[in-house]
Parts: sequence; C-alpha cells; structure tokens
Amino acid sequence: MPTPTDVVEALLFASDTPLEAARISEVLDLGDVREARRLVDELRARYEASSHGLQIVEVGGGYRMITRPEVAPWLVRLARARTRTRLSRPALETLAIIAYKQSVSRPEIDAVRGVNSEGVLDNLLERRLVRITGRKEAPGRPYLFETTREFLVAFGLRDLGDLPKVEGELVIPELAAVADHGEAETQQDPGAGGADLSTGG
Repeated sequence: MPTPTDVVEALLFASDTPLEAARISEVLDLGDVREARRLVDELRARYEASSHGLQIVEVGGGYRMITRPEVAPWLVRLARARTRTRLSRPALETLAIIAYKQSVSRPEIDAVRGVNSEGVLDNLLERRLVRITGRKEAPGRPYLFETTREFLVAFGLRDLGDLPKVEGELVIPELAAVADHGEAETQQDPGAGGADLSTGG
C-alpha cells in the first residue's frame, strides 16, 4: 500500500505543470495545505538524502519534479541526438533565432534567414517547440513567436538562461520592405539555406 508521500511522488511525476499544495491536499483529501507541504518536504528530504538524479523544487506557486543540474550534460546529449533526427537545419536555425531573440515576428525571422520561414514555423508550431504569444505593433501586426516548455525539455535546458553563450549579438536587420500584410519580401526557403544557427552545436 503506497504511503501519502509515495502518492505525492507519483502526482509530481505525472504532472506537466507545477502542482500547488492546495491541489495535492485536495487529491489526497488532506483538508490542510500544511500537511501537503509537509509531505512534499518529506519527499524532498528523501531525494536529497540519496543519489537520485531527480529533485523536488518549488516554482511558479507549486512543486515540480525536475532533473538535477549535475546530470544535465547527459540529458543534453540525449536530447540533441533525438532532436537532430527529427529537425531539419532550417528548423534548427529558425528555432535558434526564436530562442535567442524572443519574442520575434516572422518578418524578423525571414530577415535574418533571407528566406520565407512560413513552412518551417508551421512545423515548429505543430511540434509544440514554439508558440504564438501575440502580435507585433507593426504594419500588418504579424504574429510573435517564442519557445515553449517542450523546447526546454527537448534540448535538456532548465530555462533559457541555460542556452549556450554565443559571441556577439544576433541582430535583426531593418525591415525596409514589409508588405501591407506584415510579411517581409523574402525568397522561399529552399530547405537548407541561411546561416547555421543550430543550437545543436
């Protein structure tokens, strides 16, 4: 028979968002959020007292089970190997532009790459590696894109601060020629054009 702490462990493992103490208390029918916090603290102590590759942290008003920083190099290797088999070079360079300059519009991405990125962005949206966060206050009000939690997971990153440091700064060219619908006048993506900005290194 699992203990309440075992159940909390399973809940944290299964949840894809931070789990609040109130929600834990509700699921376990504890009636007191302090008891939920005590169980989380007990689980956290259990993990810290052993050589687990996981840890329990409090983020965004709740608790999450995450990997320890010490195992990050191996997670990065795994994620890069898996992601590279699925993402083309145009997809990787588009993803890198968004990761380092977010939030960024498609005309800005097109301006950096020199080609139309519509198809690549559709692919990244479908894979849930990027998302639309709003519209830019510019002619045509183009959509703004940023990376998602799935992006961090795929590349083994705890947060955007873990992105590899790059020399200089990625400069978005001036969008001198933007059509009324807010799209830069660029060539169609041939499939392998543009600078190599892959986060895969």
